[in-house]
Amino acid sequence: MGLLGAEPAAPNGGSNLPSLPGFFGRKNKYVRMDDVVPPPEEHEGGGAVRVGRSRSSTRYVFVCSVFASLNSVLLGYDVGVMSGCILFIQRDLHITEVQQEVLVGCLSFVSLLGSLAGGRTSDAVGRKRTIGLAAVVFQAGAAVMTLAPSFRVLMAGRLLAGVGIGFGVMIAPVYIAEISPAASRGSFTSFPEIFINLGILLGYISNYVFSGLPDHINWRVMLAVGIVPSVSIVFALLVIPESPRWLVVQGRAGEARAVLLKVTDSEEEADERLAEIEAAAAAATGSGQTVWRELTRPSPTIRRMLVTGLGIQCFQQITGIDALVYYSPTIFRDAGVTTESQLLLATVAVGFFKTVFIALAIVLIDRVGRKPLLYVSTVGMTVCLVLLAATLWLLAHGAVPKALGVAVAVVAVCGDVAFFSVGIGPVCWVTSSEIFPLRLRSQAAALGAAVNRVTSGTVAMSFLSVSRALSVAGAFSVFAAISALSVVFVYRFAPETKGKTLEEIELLFGDGEGESLGEVELGDAEHLVRKG
Repeated sequence: MGLLGAEPAAPNGGSNLPSLPGFFGRKNKYVRMDDVVPPPEEHEGGGAVRVGRSRSSTRYVFVCSVFASLNSVLLGYDVGVMSGCILFIQRDLHITEVQQEVLVGCLSFVSLLGSLAGGRTSDAVGRKRTIGLAAVVFQAGAAVMTLAPSFRVLMAGRLLAGVGIGFGVMIAPVYIAEISPAASRGSFTSFPEIFINLGILLGYISNYVFSGLPDHINWRVMLAVGIVPSVSIVFALLVIPESPRWLVVQGRAGEARAVLLKVTDSEEEADERLAEIEAAAAAATGSGQTVWRELTRPSPTIRRMLVTGLGIQCFQQITGIDALVYYSPTIFRDAGVTTESQLLLATVAVGFFKTVFIALAIVLIDRVGRKPLLYVSTVGMTVCLVLLAATLWLLAHGAVPKALGVAVAVVAVCGDVAFFSVGIGPVCWVTSSEIFPLRLRSQAAALGAAVNRVTSGTVAMSFLSVSRALSVAGAFSVFAAISALSVVFVYRFAPETKGKTLEEIELLFGDGEGESLGEVELGDAEHLVRKG
């Protein structure tokens, strides 16, 4: 079930970086003619007009991507703030360790319901309205949690917030992928991940800032602050357009063309993309199969897509990133950090590293490509998890000085989240939103988000119990072994999709008969010549 042509060379998308043939220097027997043939001269003034329009369309897509990603701040903030809130909730509401695990982990399981419902909802009412619905549902849940007088009411609010987060996590990458040009789709589709990381950092900072308040107030203020980003989405909905691909499916081609004119560099490009979308929509209409029937009884091509899309979502979470984020104070305490302020300050460092390196990924993803970042990410995470597990074991047995052990543990945790953020964190959402055909995209992306949430919830709800049974060092030894398997998965199943339109990416998962997709840039046949 391996993918043919998993590492094709792709254009640089307008960057100034040199071309990267194949993977890290592997030679390709094809070159682009526009690398060796000078471009035709523009008519006087024509080049300036095109450049100006290109910049304008890029800015417009950038703004739309930012607004569409605001819901992701909610997920990140909830994840980050709960790591500190749980310390104060435990003292205020006197909850048990099992209740802590349920409170932390239930969000992921409930959000999968929102993710699964979000696919059908976005197909029915549109991508834009689904973004608004996600914000409304989360606001209601956050308000209930803030005012909760007991653990049961707190759980009810968390379940409601989880549904809203599920909607938001699923719809943002799909929407951004459908409005972005191929050359910069990876960067823009990574925006939800950077906003998740920004939310985590803000949650950690909120923990630190409000921790000095009385125990019955501080955690409520921390949770209430999370409502602020969702309010701004009301303004966002007045700015962003509907997805042109959804408009075409609804038979509103004129409106779709108007949107494409805003997000493309020329009228010709808009018409070309509209024709591709209409062809894909016509093929979907003529397939005669329901979406879920096609997903549950997939053809070989769709099966390859599902293995890639669902597999990468699973590996993103099962390597233990949420254990590090949710329970970083617990991990640092086990390593020897003692005071509460030091614990919370160390978690702020974790959030800072996550945010900085996801920003780096956004710069690199459309220049270096998806697969090289995945290799760097999965290998780096494996090394850091092995180092963390070994350090915690040595500290537990008194084999290293405490100060050295604490320093190495903090570096290993920060390194793990940095490698996660530069690769599998954002690339996971980019890949799952771009590999599926139009007729399946929203539902398949919803299924991928559901898998992501299930694995996240499993890790979050079981970490304390597993750590008690195996020790914290043992738990991270398991995560390290799983992370090593993710390297194999990337090699075997992850395609390179840099620089290709959504419609072209489908061809990467064909049966491979007579194809050599690793050597040809799809959609660029007119630019290819054989070397020598």
